[in-house]
Amino acid sequence: MKIATFNANSVRSRLDAILAWLAEHRPDILCLQETKATDADFPALAFTQAGYHAEFRGEKSYNGVAVLSLEKPKRVLFGFDDGGPADESRLIHAQFGALHVINTYVPQGREIDHAMYAYKLEWFQRLKALFARRFTPRAKAVWLGDLNVAPEPMDVHNPERQARHVCYHEAVRAAFADTVGWGFQDVFRKHCPVPGQYSFYDYRTVGAVRKKMGWRIDHILATPPLARRSLRAGIDLEPRLREKPSDHTFMFAEFEA
Repeated sequence: MKIATFNANSVRSRLDAILAWLAEHRPDILCLQETKATDADFPALAFTQAGYHAEFRGEKSYNGVAVLSLEKPKRVLFGFDDGGPADESRLIHAQFGALHVINTYVPQGREIDHAMYAYKLEWFQRLKALFARRFTPRAKAVWLGDLNVAPEPMDVHNPERQARHVCYHEAVRAAFADTVGWGFQDVFRKHCPVPGQYSFYDYRTVGAVRKKMGWRIDHILATPPLARRSLRAGIDLEPRLREKPSDHTFMFAEFEA
């Protein structure tokens, strides 16, 4: 079983790249973030024709999440259910038999002193509580997506300069670690322990991929029963090197069926 994640930075702009990746790699599940399309504008038919079922929730020019799968999920839930902002276009929970797939596009946070950064920290707390309500660490679950956190110095090319960046600041790394500590393991890092492996390369940095000036802010994490069954994981840089790419690229993990 292959599960993958990709921040598309507009699903319609990156449709050809996504379809090509699906055709070449044929993942069982591909989770998308930042689709930037209303539900009416989401290109579901193109994915159906490629053999994938699509579940999605989005908004115009902003946010948006989707789960593409060879098998139709038996249950799909969008957003939080705790009485706070639902954020349905940032969180989708799809269940396939005993497998729970939670695809999230975590708020970036803007600046340390911005209200959105405080909201980002709270978002991780709410997500941890959501996990506790819906399943246990003994369940087979994978949490993945653009989580907007580089958790360790090895996850960003210049950590000494990023102490106050909203994706590396000590408070957000602690919030992320607390949520992961509820019962998840870093599947990518289990199989790829060396530094310098990044999933995001800023457009504004000329030659960022060649210069290895990136961040690992996309993640695939699994509960212990699923993590134990993981076989390999990786980042596919080739799509990031194409013309007009997303600033992110595909990350994947494979598990025993």
